[in-house]
Amino acid sequence: MSDIGHIKIALTTNSLTDVDADFASARQMVFYDVSYDSSAFLDVVQFAAGKAPNGGKGPGGGAGCSGAGADDSAGDLTDRKIGALDGCAVLFTRKLSDFAAVRVRDAKVFPVKMEREREIAEVIEQLQAMMNKSPPLWLRKALGYGTRNNAFLVEKEA
Repeated sequence: MSDIGHIKIALTTNSLTDVDADFASARQMVFYDVSYDSSAFLDVVQFAAGKAPNGGKGPGGGAGCSGAGADDSAGDLTDRKIGALDGCAVLFTRKLSDFAAVRVRDAKVFPVKMEREREIAEVIEQLQAMMNKSPPLWLRKALGYGTRNNAFLVEKEA
């Protein structure tokens, strides 16, 4: 789980700028740390069905990027995508099969299927708007509401 007030999100993308890919066919997943008023890019993981150029890394070598290997079968690729969600609270994707949705949920990640393509920045802005107003239950849980955290406890003076 992230720090209280911060969540790690994953977004499926083929363009790196929009949530424009289905979970099964996404070539990449990007990860952001999102708080009430800021967001920070964390990482990108690239997936390939065939031989990946540069060993699965991005066009520039992608020193900070993670690759998914070159000999992925469909089942293994799904496992790698689920594994990449480690530490995430929410997954934004265009489409998600029922089987994959169950696997994502079992990984303790809340899946959000989007009706249309949207820019990543727009998705983050709307998420922050929900965080700042009246977050739904799944978002409150992801943010750590109701979690006992000793770092935030105040001692009574005697």
